[in-house]
Amino acid sequence: MEDVIVVGAGPVGLWLAAELRRAGVPVLVLDRLERPSPHSKALTLHPRMIEVLAMRGMEKAFLEEGIALPNGHFGMLETRLDFRPLPTRHPYTLFFPQARTEQLLEESAVALGARVLRGHAVTGLAQDSDGVELSVEGPDGPYAVRARYVAGCDGAGSTVRRAAGVDFPGTDATVWGFLGDVRLDDPPSGPAMSAHTVDGGVMVVGMPGGYHRIVGLAPGRPDGDLTLDELRATVVRVIGRDLGMRDPVWLSRFGNAARQAATYRAGRVLLAGDAAHMHFPTGGVGLNVGVQDAMNLGWRLAAVVGGRAPEALLDGYHAERHPVGADLLESSKAQTALIAAFTPEGQALRTLLGKLIAAHPELSLDLAARLAALNVAYPPADPGAHPLTGVRVPDLPLRDGRTVYELLHEARHVLLDLGAGIPSEAAGHARDLGATTYEGALGDDVPARWRAVGAALIRPDGHVHWATTR
Repeated sequence: MEDVIVVGAGPVGLWLAAELRRAGVPVLVLDRLERPSPHSKALTLHPRMIEVLAMRGMEKAFLEEGIALPNGHFGMLETRLDFRPLPTRHPYTLFFPQARTEQLLEESAVALGARVLRGHAVTGLAQDSDGVELSVEGPDGPYAVRARYVAGCDGAGSTVRRAAGVDFPGTDATVWGFLGDVRLDDPPSGPAMSAHTVDGGVMVVGMPGGYHRIVGLAPGRPDGDLTLDELRATVVRVIGRDLGMRDPVWLSRFGNAARQAATYRAGRVLLAGDAAHMHFPTGGVGLNVGVQDAMNLGWRLAAVVGGRAPEALLDGYHAERHPVGADLLESSKAQTALIAAFTPEGQALRTLLGKLIAAHPELSLDLAARLAALNVAYPPADPGAHPLTGVRVPDLPLRDGRTVYELLHEARHVLLDLGAGIPSEAAGHARDLGATTYEGALGDDVPARWRAVGAALIRPDGHVHWATTR
C-alpha cells in the first residue's frame, strides 16, 4: 500500500508531492497525460507565490527567468494597482509560463524522491476505513493501486472529485474569453498593455522566449475554435492595429463557469487546486491559489501519515482553504462583470471605479493585497489566542543575518525563541511537531506588531501557529 497517491502532475500536484517528500513521506504521482502540455494556461506568479517559493529556497530560477511587473490589474481597469507598497520582499507580479513552472517543480519533486508516472489515467476509486483503492488505466492496461490517502489535483474535471462523490456546485459559463500565444512584429513598448472599449477588452503581455500572450473578452457568443484571423480582427477593433501578430503556437477559448467543491476532504480523499475550485482566470491567480492549497495540505498530511498528529488535523485544511476559494470565486465573478461591461452603463462603471482607485491609494493597496494573497489569515479556533495567530509571516530578518524563510526551507515547523521564555506545554507541542528551533532575536527592520513577540511557532506553510508576547 502506498502512503499517499497524488493524482495530477500539474503545479499543484507536484508541489504537494515535494512537500510530502520534504517531510519524509513516500508519494506516488499519477498523471493521465503521457507528457506535460507545452501550453501554459497560467502565466502570472503573484507575490505570495514568490514567497512560497522563497520558503523552500526555490525562488532563484523564477526570478532570473521571469519578467517582473510592479503593478497589476483589477478587472482590466485602466487604473493599475501599484504593488510596490505591499509588505513583502517581492512587491511585483512575475510573468512566468506554467510549462516552465511545471518543469522546475517536477525536477524538484523527483530530486526529493517523488515517483511520477505519466500516461496513467485514474478512472475511479473506492475507499474504506483503512485506505483508498484507485482504478487506473496504464500503458500496459488497467490495474488497481491502494493508498492510505489520495489527493485529487487533477483539474476542474477531476475524476477523483467525481468518484469520491463530492458535489461541485456553481454556475455555468455565460461569457467566453480568448487567448493567443503569438509572435508580434509590432509589440507594445512595455511588458504589458491593455485596452477596453465597447468592442471588447484585450491585454497583451510579454513572455520569455520572445512570444506575447494576447488574452481578452469580446461581446457575443463565439462559434467554433479560435482562429488567428478572428484574434487579429478583435485586436484591431479594440486596439486599432494588429501588432504584427503571426506564428501562433496556441489559440484557445475559455468560459467563466465558477464552481467550488462542497468539501475539500471526503474521508481519505482530499482535493486541491482546480479540482477544488474553478473560475474565470481574471488576475491570473488560479495557479497561485492552488499551490497555496497544496502548501496548507502538505504539512498536515505529512504530520498525520508520519504519526505526529491525529487524523482530525486534516479537517483544518477544509476549514482554512474553503473560505479562501470562496473569496477567489467572488473576486473572479466581480472582475468578470467589469471586463464584460461593454454597454455605455458598464463603461461608466469602469470609469468611476478607476477614478476611485486612483483617488484612494488605500483602496488600490487593499485590492493589490487581495490579488497577491498577502491578506490571507486563518481565524484561530481560540478567540483568546494571540493576535498574530493564523496570520502570514513576512520574511522577517534575524539578528544572525538569516531570515525566517531560510529557516523554513526544510518544510518543518519553526520555533522562534526570542528570549522571553516559552511555556513548557507550548515547547512540548513544538517538539511533538518536529520543530526546528531558532534561539536569538529578530533584526531591526520588522513590522511593529512583531516587535513585542517573545516566542512564536511558525507552521511550514508560513502562518503563525501560536505566539506569545514578551
